[in-house]
Amino acid sequence: MSGSLNPLFRPERVVVIGASSNPGKMGFQIFRNIVEAGYAGEIIPVNPKGETVLGRSSLKSAAEVPEGTDVAVVIIPAKLVPGTILQLGERKVRAAIVISGGFAESGEEGAVLQEELTRNASRSGIRVVGPNCQGVNYPYHGLCASWPLITRRGEIAFVSQSGTVGAAMIDWASEDRLGFSAFVSMGNRADVDEADLIEYFADDPNTKVISLYIEGVKDAAKFLAAVRRCRKPVVIFKAGRTERGRKAAESHTRSLAGKDEIYDAVFRQFGIHRASSLEDLYDFSKALAYLPAPAGPRMLIVTSSGGSAIIATDVAEEEGFRVTPLPADLAARLRETLPSHCIVGNPLDITGDADAERYRKVLTAAAGHYDVIMPIFGDPIPGASGVVTPGRCELVAYLGGADVERAERALLHEKKIAVFPTPERAVRALACHARFNRGKFPLEPERTEAVPPETDIRKALTPFDSMRLLSESGLPVVPFRHAVSEEEAVSAARQIGYPVAVKMNSPDVTHKSDVGGVVLNVTDDPGVRQAFRRIADAVKRANARDGGVLLCAMAPPGREVIVGVIRDLQFGHAVMFGMGGVLVEALGDVSFRLVPLTEKDAAEMVDEIRGARLLRGYRGERAADTAAIRRLLLQVSEFVTRHPEIAELDLNPVIVHEKGLQIVDARLVPATGS
Repeated sequence: MSGSLNPLFRPERVVVIGASSNPGKMGFQIFRNIVEAGYAGEIIPVNPKGETVLGRSSLKSAAEVPEGTDVAVVIIPAKLVPGTILQLGERKVRAAIVISGGFAESGEEGAVLQEELTRNASRSGIRVVGPNCQGVNYPYHGLCASWPLITRRGEIAFVSQSGTVGAAMIDWASEDRLGFSAFVSMGNRADVDEADLIEYFADDPNTKVISLYIEGVKDAAKFLAAVRRCRKPVVIFKAGRTERGRKAAESHTRSLAGKDEIYDAVFRQFGIHRASSLEDLYDFSKALAYLPAPAGPRMLIVTSSGGSAIIATDVAEEEGFRVTPLPADLAARLRETLPSHCIVGNPLDITGDADAERYRKVLTAAAGHYDVIMPIFGDPIPGASGVVTPGRCELVAYLGGADVERAERALLHEKKIAVFPTPERAVRALACHARFNRGKFPLEPERTEAVPPETDIRKALTPFDSMRLLSESGLPVVPFRHAVSEEEAVSAARQIGYPVAVKMNSPDVTHKSDVGGVVLNVTDDPGVRQAFRRIADAVKRANARDGGVLLCAMAPPGREVIVGVIRDLQFGHAVMFGMGGVLVEALGDVSFRLVPLTEKDAAEMVDEIRGARLLRGYRGERAADTAAIRRLLLQVSEFVTRHPEIAELDLNPVIVHEKGLQIVDARLVPATGS
């Protein structure tokens, strides 16, 4: 459904369908919040009994709503909502916020009601937030069609599938005196979804950071289009990472949770900051909104607490920052300035008797020497808020200061200086600025679990047919032949040239080596005959279809890697890369990207696995041809783009040499019906 969202956030007239004079009812509470938030436009209650609500006379029906009203807040029984939407459409109302529950989240009958609501809204040209939501709060327009009543303005837009989760975020932001630019509880997302809201807040002048809690993406293509266009930081806490979590998400708001590995790949590929907790969601958003990006990785830690500094150092090094020794001139200057019991180093421990003035001297002296200065106020430090400069990359952690800490933290936040309650939360939040700039902030790559296959092996091509299709498409496979008898196998081996590998060619067996279906380094005709008979016996033991044997040239030694493709139900094809051979599933050291890959994507896929060190040369071994790997990843991306019918592809192993590489085994599974 197209149409601007401006009526939802900047309405000139609001009607509340289901407004009530009873303080115990939601219709009263939301109406009161709109009034008390300072909304300057016209507010009209709609109540079938014609009650007066907070001194305002009610209309008795949605059919009486003034024509062209911007937004209607709907708080009535679910069964009445679809018809009410039609009435609002007749009055040319432009948007609706449906608070009412009892729709798709409640079962089949509710799902039917939601479909009717969606059809009626689409037919009427009404943009809908909800149903089953906690409403909209946009403090820059004085609009709080939600609860709780919070009006402090800030620079982070919070968007949430869960009303309670979103309300917690704006409550934290308000308590911290940072405020927020908007809060939207999406509920069941019958119409307006996360993609619409990312697109809207990308252009909102009051929003610097877009922060979302989601359980799944409603429309993958629309979501990807929105994040591609967005030039502001986007932070997402995607719940439903585990199997039980996915099931809980799907029953909560009927969200399709999807594979977590694919979500992780999407977030990496499109520069989305992934939070793993509500604290992360808040901290990351705060850092991106109120902490300037550091110019580089050099960090100076200034502390009154030695333990806090050690914690900060560990996390800083893990996140790509470098707690480097003090330059000689700075160290000399500090020794002249500080008491002799201070530990002049990095971390710089100015000890537990430090006051604000001691911090001021250090921060002044160190300015320009480091990319990030991290003052850790580890005790009650009155006046701490006066020594940190807004706009500088000064990362503040304040802990152990009791009432003084709370007062100073509030003063810092009022200056728009982000403060964090622990050193590790502070550094991890700062790392948002480094996460997608690993050339400047290098770190050991994170582990990504391999995606288990969910395809039906009965649809798989034989290894020979898989290799043939790859060869015809120009991918670098080793020389290979197919044989269905001993004599054909001997002839094929002679054509290829000894030594050869002889492999089972059944489409039914994924892991041939597990069932005795691979014989390597066969050097003569009798060896081929023996291998053929062994594999025939293995096929019978496995109760698999007999496709003869696949003979391949033995590739020279090299590094084994795997390149694969899976097709996700939401995001389509994704290419996988990792260390190969029989250990890939045990190690799970793989990376993913959606097709089509760019050269940057291919390079990042190679660099971010833990095994990348082995490819670059390890303990005197020569480096593998990583440029050839990147080319293969791009070729595979093109290949599946030309063949969208592919559901799964495994190239395992691919042998990578100093120069070039060779695919020595392949398994291809088309989608059902292909």
